[in-house]
Amino acid sequence: MEESTSKEKVLKAVREAIISKTDQPYPKIDLDKPVFREMEESMDITFAQELTAAGANFIYCEHEREVAEGIRYLMNHREWEKIYARESRITELLANGQIPFVSDQESFMQAYVAMTGCEFLVARLGSVMVSTMQLAGRRIFVYPEIHIVLANTSQLVRDIKDALIRMKKKYEQRMPSMITLITGPSRTADIEKTLVMGAHGPRELYVFLLEDRN
Repeated sequence: MEESTSKEKVLKAVREAIISKTDQPYPKIDLDKPVFREMEESMDITFAQELTAAGANFIYCEHEREVAEGIRYLMNHREWEKIYARESRITELLANGQIPFVSDQESFMQAYVAMTGCEFLVARLGSVMVSTMQLAGRRIFVYPEIHIVLANTSQLVRDIKDALIRMKKKYEQRMPSMITLITGPSRTADIEKTLVMGAHGPRELYVFLLEDRN
């Protein structure tokens, strides 16, 4: 009987809460006002700062030859043998720079370093937006140990909403089945707060930002 009485009390309180009108505690909230404060730096500088703060590497280049030079330096310094790439823009750049690469599906499972383009760069977060509409598919973003991204300054946007607006404009009714953000190298920590890099994806991320040339 006591249980029934307690239940009735709870239901009565719920009914009264629904019926009674509650005043808006914050009537002057401006829902149209941006959530974030204005960025103090330009988008490229903000992106570089946030990207490196997340543990990734940022390289700015004015010309494609500088991109090739940077990649050759990394390959020699890190003793990488070859790069896996499938996007025509990337393979053309690597071929012109005489950088060894592979593109066949059979070589993918042995790929240690992969290079791709991206959809957009979200400056405020230092994040790289990628999607399944890119030729390499979704697994290239998570399987290789090292991920190199080539992007242009025209792909910089301020916030996620700006990237999604441009994605919708770009693909219209053919939106990708997967859109995701990469923010620094993959990492996780156990209950003892031991940090493990590369747990669910690449343990190193490099972003080459190439200046657009009109």
